[in-house]
Amino acid sequence: MALAVVAVAACVHLLMVFLSLAPANTVTKQHGKAVEDWVYPEFEQNWKLFAPNPLQQNVGVQVRAELRTKDGGVRTTGWTDLSAQDGAAIKGNPVPSHTQQNELRRAWDFFVATHTGDNRPVALRGALSEQYLRRIVVMRLYRDTPAAEGGVIQRVQVRSATTNVQPPEWSRERVSDKPVYRQLPWWSVTAEEAAGGVR
Repeated sequence: MALAVVAVAACVHLLMVFLSLAPANTVTKQHGKAVEDWVYPEFEQNWKLFAPNPLQQNVGVQVRAELRTKDGGVRTTGWTDLSAQDGAAIKGNPVPSHTQQNELRRAWDFFVATHTGDNRPVALRGALSEQYLRRIVVMRLYRDTPAAEGGVIQRVQVRSATTNVQPPEWSRERVSDKPVYRQLPWWSVTAEEAAGGVR
């Protein structure tokens, strides 16, 4: 019985992903909302691997938190580089997890795709991308870093550090090696998240 349930769930998932990628058809016109709700943001697909101009930058996602300490005070942590943590977990691992490779990166890509350069949402999924990114960073702060020790996270602030990949030595092209930061506003953490509801 359990095997049948897993097989049906796998078939439904594959069908939903296929419908999200397929050209418009009768099924997606009638049930497009259900397909989007199933696929986005966790299972979104893209074609960047086949882009004629592949990414030439390293993007690191960093977070800091404002904590309410046990004595009632407020403390702001330093920046924690979540992308570096993912990179360290992948390095030397012959079979790294999909989460370590893609969860944070895809959440950041989703946020950037649904917001302007001054961090205003431009699409209906803008609020969803903010919530998704915030939940990931709060979960990581509680789970992977000592940042949350001794307090409850009240607010978080996310930033990206974008650094150009240096061209090979034989190239005449020169690019800056200094990181460019994109800093988001502080986001309040919901009571459920502050209590560790996203762990």
